[in-house]
Amino acid sequence: MNTVAAQTITPELRRWIVEQAEAGCRPQDVIEAMKTSGWAEDVAVKAMEQTLREHLAAMPPDEADLPPPNVVPEPALLGGTVLMAAGHPVRVLTTMKHPRVIVFGGLLTDTECTGLMALAQPRLARSETVDNNTGGSEVNAARTSDGMFFERGEHKLIQTIEARIAALLAWPLENGEGLQILRYRPGAEYRPHHDYFDPVHSGTPRILERGGQRVGTLVMYLNTPEGGGATTFPEVGLEVAPVRGNAVFFSYTRAHVSTKTLHGGAPVTAGEKWVATKWLRQGVFV
Repeated sequence: MNTVAAQTITPELRRWIVEQAEAGCRPQDVIEAMKTSGWAEDVAVKAMEQTLREHLAAMPPDEADLPPPNVVPEPALLGGTVLMAAGHPVRVLTTMKHPRVIVFGGLLTDTECTGLMALAQPRLARSETVDNNTGGSEVNAARTSDGMFFERGEHKLIQTIEARIAALLAWPLENGEGLQILRYRPGAEYRPHHDYFDPVHSGTPRILERGGQRVGTLVMYLNTPEGGGATTFPEVGLEVAPVRGNAVFFSYTRAHVSTKTLHGGAPVTAGEKWVATKWLRQGVFV
């Protein structure tokens, strides 16, 4: 019988190993202590390596190792459940601090949702993602939707919605990218990803020339699909149901995984899902 399988690495053992490491004990002394207590050497080594690896991965990163924080959009909630945004009432349904997530109700009217879909329909094409190496865009298997971009302010309806978003999020209108419309057919999805531009990629400096780093995302639901299509935040177990007129906003102070803003669009299981996405930049987007 395999020795590792015969001796179970229990939660109690993991806690003890972490305690010894934090007390400054040498790894070889920890292994010897385990052997004295009856643990096989191969189990002791495996338990220590696995436990310490997981413990280090779960530790918050050192502030000195992180990119500098950015100012991010932040609605003036003030404990209220209804916000007035450019004369339009928006309900606050859910808030979360880390990651910073706010779910809004009734951000768009039914008429506005229908209007955006109608304007976008003739211009839809296979969605692309940012090419991190060049700063351009490319078709990516992780994103299986159809989409298009409006120029900022190119239509009266777009102007109305952009002004409402700027007021709601207390962020300059000119710091927003053009509104993107996406249609997800049955089976289409967008696998978990981050919206900020990772500094490690060679194409990031070119992208940042157009307005700096992304600091916030607003996803607005233009219809309610028959099944699936939730916006997911897998690191924190949050799923936001796609309900027509509602929206989910999240911000990220740094271009770093510590923001816990990994998110995705779950596969649509029945019908279609239409969304409008607005990304917010540090500076004026050109």
